Amino acid sequence: MAQKEKIFLYTDGASSGNPGPGGWGAVLKCGSLCKELSGGFSLTTNNRMELYAVIMGLEAIKWEDAQVEVYSDSSYVVNAVNEGWLDKWLATGFRKKKNSDLWMRFLEVYRRHTVTFHWIKGHAGHPWNERCDALATAAAALPGLPRDEAYVKEEEENNLFS
Repeated sequence: MAQKEKIFLYTDGASSGNPGPGGWGAVLKCGSLCKELSGGFSLTTNNRMELYAVIMGLEAIKWEDAQVEVYSDSSYVVNAVNEGWLDKWLATGFRKKKNSDLWMRFLEVYRRHTVTFHWIKGHAGHPWNERCDALATAAAALPGLPRDEAYVKEEEENNLFS
C-alpha cells in the first residue's frame, strides 16, 4: 500500500469577551489540495475555540492513521500535548479541569492518527495562521450563532459547587 501524503493542519480560535462570541478556523493542506473550515458559538471561550479548531480539522480527515502536522498559536493546546499536561489530566479523570468534554473528543480523533504539534507565534505574518485567524474572527461575528452548550453547562456546574 502506498504511503499517503502528510497533512498539514493550521488552526486558530478567537473569542470576543472571553467568554463571549467565539469562532474557530482551520486549514487542511495535503499535496495540492486545500480545505478551509470554520464555525462559531455565541458564548464560549478562546481556549475552547483553539481546541475546537484542532478537533474539527482532525475530524475532517477521511482516512485512518494519517500523518498530521498541526500548527497552532495556542500554547494551551500545543503544550497540553507536547508537555504531557493532557496525560496528567487524563490520569486524574479531568478532576475540575475545564474543557474536559473537548479534550475527550480530541483524544478520540487524535488517537486515530499520528499527530505532531508545532507552536507558531500568532499575528506574526504566518500566512496560514493569518488565514485561520480571519476565518475564526469572521465566524465569531456571524449572526444567530448557537451557544456552546457544553461550556454553559460546565460553568453552571462550577458555580453550583464553588
